Amino acid sequence: MPCLFHFLSTYVLIMATATTPVGQDQPNKTASRPVVFDLSQPPVIEGFTPLPRAREENFKDKFIRKTKENPFVPIGCLGTAGALIYGLSAFRRGKTRQSQLLMRTRIFAQGFTVVAIIVGVAVTALKPKQ
Repeated sequence: MPCLFHFLSTYVLIMATATTPVGQDQPNKTASRPVVFDLSQPPVIEGFTPLPRAREENFKDKFIRKTKENPFVPIGCLGTAGALIYGLSAFRRGKTRQSQLLMRTRIFAQGFTVVAIIVGVAVTALKPKQ
C-alpha cells in the first residue's frame, strides 16, 4: 500500500509541474488569440516561394498522357480483361479445356502488364529531368 501511495503522489506531482508553463506562474489570457486560417489560399511561409500550379488535368487528359508515356500497360490490361471474360464465358459453356487455356493466357497477360509497369517506372526514373 505505501508503494501505491508513493506512485500516486509522484504521478500527481509530475502532472502538476508538467501543466504549468516554464517561467510563467499565471497564464496570460490576453496574449493568446486563436489563429484563423484561410483555407482557400495556400499557407504563407517566409523564405519559400511555391512554384506556379500547372493546369488542372482531368481524367481523360491524364489517361491519354499516361498511355502515350507507356502504351504497353493499357494493352496488357485489355489483354488480361479479354482473356478473363472470354475464359469465364468458356467455363460457363462447359468448355473446360478452352477455359484452362484462357486462364493461362490471362496469367501471361498479367505478367506482361506487371513487367510493362516495372519497365515504365525504370525508364521514367532514369530519364533526365527537363
